[in-house]
Amino acid sequence: MPFLRPFTTFFAALAGLRLVAGHASIWHPSMYGFNVTQQTFPYDNRPVSPLINMTFDQWWFHGHLGYPPNDGDIFELPAGQPATTEIACNKGATTFFASSEGGDIRVADDPNAVCPNSPTSAFHTNGFDDLTGCALAIAYKSNVSEIQPEDFTVFSVNQTCVWTRFTDFQVPARMPACPEGGCHCAFFWIHSPDSGGEQNYMNGFRCNVTNVTSEVPLAAAQVPRRCGADSAHDKWHAAPGNCTYGAKQPLYWFQAEQNNMFEDTYSPPIYTDMYAFKDGAQDDIFQDSYIFLPDPSPTAPLPVLNTTVMSTLQFTPPLRKRQIAAAKRKHLARRHWMSRVSF
Repeated sequence: MPFLRPFTTFFAALAGLRLVAGHASIWHPSMYGFNVTQQTFPYDNRPVSPLINMTFDQWWFHGHLGYPPNDGDIFELPAGQPATTEIACNKGATTFFASSEGGDIRVADDPNAVCPNSPTSAFHTNGFDDLTGCALAIAYKSNVSEIQPEDFTVFSVNQTCVWTRFTDFQVPARMPACPEGGCHCAFFWIHSPDSGGEQNYMNGFRCNVTNVTSEVPLAAAQVPRRCGADSAHDKWHAAPGNCTYGAKQPLYWFQAEQNNMFEDTYSPPIYTDMYAFKDGAQDDIFQDSYIFLPDPSPTAPLPVLNTTVMSTLQFTPPLRKRQIAAAKRKHLARRHWMSRVSF
């Protein structure tokens, strides 16, 4: 019988706990590396260990492709509903403590603790206002060896993650069915620069979409762009035209190879409005989500959502058609003028 317990995202805050050092990871039997310990690799490659300056083979799926889940262990994604995850500092702080090296370290008076008996700095935040969000992404491929970084599409973001052990990720209502053999998903997190170094977290797992009502495929995922206001760097106004709208790839950053983000040490890419990742289900990731989707640039007009398919979803309404048409005409006129002018 397949293991269909709700996915457990397990974030590790290792300060103050044995086998812990101030980091985080996901935990669920469907994940690759679920039973990897500190002794499995020549270096500490537990799921909670951060990824930084690593080769592709080391950071991709956390280097755990050789440690797949058991057949039938699958994390269900109920379309249109939340997928409840657990986030913690050690497997022993989750529902799956029985297979943890240190046993059960949960505390009865704080069942939602990410890292029991440790400060929030153990999971890289100075407080609730310092959170930078986590993401779940999906690749519609059952063979993990065929998946490339650009195959993953972020489908859900929780902007107040990591904060509680039990954390919900809203699944878009229009998610199509996975192929025979299921899909592959991954958990991604890049923490605030205020509490720790330039660290990435990626953990892959097998997944399957349930409650399917749509057959519309996902659009090809594009690289996200920094476009939101950034008061930490004295950028007080957003540049909406510079955002990547629709299906977006995860943020691959600060590795030795195959990055798609190149921000510096103190400007990490994050899963918030700064990169056009809205909180909750990413409802605009499908091939028919937009009727007008220009290439992003500081002067580009805003895209136009397909309101026919988006009308039943909670989504920021587009500008009025007249405003969009005017913006589009202005953008095209500017492009025409620039093509005729030498600088």
